[in-house]
Amino acid sequence: MTEADPLRLLAVHAHPDDESSKGAATMAKYVAEGVRVMVATCTGGERGSVLNPALDRPDVWERLPEIRREEMARAREVLGVEQEFLGFVDSGLPEGDPLPPLPEGCFALVPTEEAAAPLVELIRRFKPHVITTYDERGGYPHPDHIKTHEVSVHAFDAAGDPDRYPDLGEPWQPLKLYYHMGFTLPRTRALHEAILASGQESPYAEWLENWDPERDMSHRVTTKVPCAEYFAVRDAALIAHATQIDPNGRWFACPLEVQQRVWPTEDYELARSVVDSPAPEDDLFAGVRSEVVVR
Repeated sequence: MTEADPLRLLAVHAHPDDESSKGAATMAKYVAEGVRVMVATCTGGERGSVLNPALDRPDVWERLPEIRREEMARAREVLGVEQEFLGFVDSGLPEGDPLPPLPEGCFALVPTEEAAAPLVELIRRFKPHVITTYDERGGYPHPDHIKTHEVSVHAFDAAGDPDRYPDLGEPWQPLKLYYHMGFTLPRTRALHEAILASGQESPYAEWLENWDPERDMSHRVTTKVPCAEYFAVRDAALIAHATQIDPNGRWFACPLEVQQRVWPTEDYELARSVVDSPAPEDDLFAGVRSEVVVR
């Protein structure tokens, strides 16, 4: 790596605010180290809710798409990252039994080959060495998160193939693809127990009581990135998405110093790699740095 050719990380997310709740401290850490970090936001979050009671007002709802873009701009500045919208329309989170059909033209209904095209173009233009995204469950089963996973995997494989999307730039093969592993059972339990030990009420009690161990993904974690000193930056980026985050809610219920002491990493699963990088890792660029120098 040289100043003229820095390492590059691309984080692919479904909506504005996802980048600040998943891997934000990791991104801030790498930005501080001189890595170029790009966030690709698949949709504008147009069908999101207003989750901050203080902003649940008619004037906010009327301008929600514009407000979410403004919030994204503020979060981008906090994190020090570059960011682009891929131009798709939020699918919304369907509720009910049976679930209603998804809205016509939404991101989740776009065929994957078509939906991946803007991401392939961005990969070939930005030339990331590493990409992060969601696992096959979407992290949680929002249709846009699942689609983001599908599109990211598709684009990772297609971007380096000259026979695929030939009109979208010169081929570029990213070297590693990671999935976010956020609220695993061990992490949630560790934070819960630390909060109780401090004499406070844990926001995770009911969550843990209803947790299905079969759904836990902790056994898939390959990579733990130490980034506790950037947790405050992560929180500031989250707060920038004021319509989406209740500052008095669960996200901020665990004291920062407890998080930094008990679980000072953000965790990932290495899903694809074309470089040699034995697990466990503590760096998304493990095995990449020497490859970039050789190139």
